Amino acid sequence: MDLARTEVGKAGRRARNLRGSVARLALMAGPVAFFAVFFAYPVAAIVARGLEVDGVWRFGRIGDVLAQSDVRHVLWFTTWQALASTALTLLVALPGAYVFARFDFPGKQVLRAVVTVPFVLPTVVVGTAFLALVGRGGLLDELWGVRLDTTVWAILLAHVFFNYAVVVRTVGGLWAQLDPRQEEAARMLGASRARAWRQVTLPALAPAVAAAALMVFLFTFTSFGVVQILGGPAFSTLEVEIYRQTSQVFDLSTAAVLTLIQFAAVVAVLAVHAWTVRRRESALRLVDAATTARRPRGAGQWALLAGVLATVALLVVLPLAVLVQRSLGAPGFGYYRALTEADGGAFLVPPIEAIGNSLQYALAATAIAVVIGALAAAALTWRDAGRFVRGFDALLMLPLGVSAVTVGFGFLIALDEPPLDLRASRILVPLAQALVGVPFVVRTMLPVLRAVDGRLREAAAVLGASPWRVWREVDLPMVRRALLVAAGFAFAVSLGEFGATVFIARPDNPTLPVAVARLLGRPGDLNYGQAMALSTILMLVCAVALVVLERLRTDRSGEF
Repeated sequence: MDLARTEVGKAGRRARNLRGSVARLALMAGPVAFFAVFFAYPVAAIVARGLEVDGVWRFGRIGDVLAQSDVRHVLWFTTWQALASTALTLLVALPGAYVFARFDFPGKQVLRAVVTVPFVLPTVVVGTAFLALVGRGGLLDELWGVRLDTTVWAILLAHVFFNYAVVVRTVGGLWAQLDPRQEEAARMLGASRARAWRQVTLPALAPAVAAAALMVFLFTFTSFGVVQILGGPAFSTLEVEIYRQTSQVFDLSTAAVLTLIQFAAVVAVLAVHAWTVRRRESALRLVDAATTARRPRGAGQWALLAGVLATVALLVVLPLAVLVQRSLGAPGFGYYRALTEADGGAFLVPPIEAIGNSLQYALAATAIAVVIGALAAAALTWRDAGRFVRGFDALLMLPLGVSAVTVGFGFLIALDEPPLDLRASRILVPLAQALVGVPFVVRTMLPVLRAVDGRLREAAAVLGASPWRVWREVDLPMVRRALLVAAGFAFAVSLGEFGATVFIARPDNPTLPVAVARLLGRPGDLNYGQAMALSTILMLVCAVALVVLERLRTDRSGEF
């Protein structure tokens, strides 16, 4: 009898495991199909178009392209400016990370939201804000006759502005959870403050600093909107050069080679980043972040707090304030009123319609990203699949490693025949935007899903609940808030997507970033003022999304 019960129990477990495996494979099917059709296929199509000659792939073309001096200069500048931007961002932001981690002061939450605003802003808005600050007729030009828009410093400062929050919140989030008593113990044993920090705190922070540095390097290495607006013809990153070769020179072969180079470099960065994150998660003992912050003590700490506040004011607040001020330069909100008029030139419709278009596209992209990302995150909770799951996780991150310009142009080339003739469809833009939003949805939801006690799912399955019912009644109540946060991130990212959208947005349905770029590309104060006005509107929409995210965040420790 006992043997029979044992066999029945084993059979029941095998049946449940089989159902679970089938359910997980079903969860993966949707994301895999989505990425295969709307990412792998378009990218492969444009790369094949560029490298194929008379039906034969010419891999020797890679060496031919790399032999060109102007291409080598683009590679050198892309790497150099990314390294310089990363070093400068760490130098400026690490004091801010310490202040947010260890100090408690009035307005801290408001200041945290302020420094995060640049990160959710579209790169077009960032470029426009710094153009208003350091460009022709900008604030520095008016006050002291200084222009930086023709120098690399404008690009570096804009990158620091954009990535300041990455370091502050990634490093500061971990710093706030490090037990300060460890450093205090070293001080009691005779170590100086500098030595205690260098030998105790710094090694514990190293994984977070490395992870933040790698993310900043990734964002600046693939920079497009900032360099496109501030760099002009003198400076070009790989992403900008891919855009130029694709849309202006029409040299798909060179664009394909540059895409492969960028893809290989970014995959390497993502692999190193994943390794540093695993070290960070497994090697540290953390405490409650709420117990480590205290009011500043002494003149030195108050001076540090004042310095960080001054940095935030000059680096973050000033460019945004100048952007708003420039948008109000015409009497009676003239630039805003001009947005309601069609000029018959760069726009077939009044530029103001870009607001409604962007909101509609972003909402559709958010819905797609949340569905695909939630399915993928649920599948990734399958911890026993080892390399299979890690490979699936890597697949989801690939859109961050491929040029958005390549994806957008690939859409035009690949999705032009039945049954996927979507070039005239409005769904094309949300699909491209959703590709970028899915990784943010997965990264937001996955930690929460993995924190759900697996025994709850097993108990529900034993009681006869289907996988769908288990998800609806066990997982969903616990991850509902994370799902809302993920939707907010996807919305903000979709709203500001520019690299792919600039190719596929129809002239009668421009998005806000595309409209801003078109206005900046035309001479005249009216066009410049309208670009400032649209950028201000886009900034306000993103800021509202950020405020909602801050109120919904499930983790108040300060990390992303």
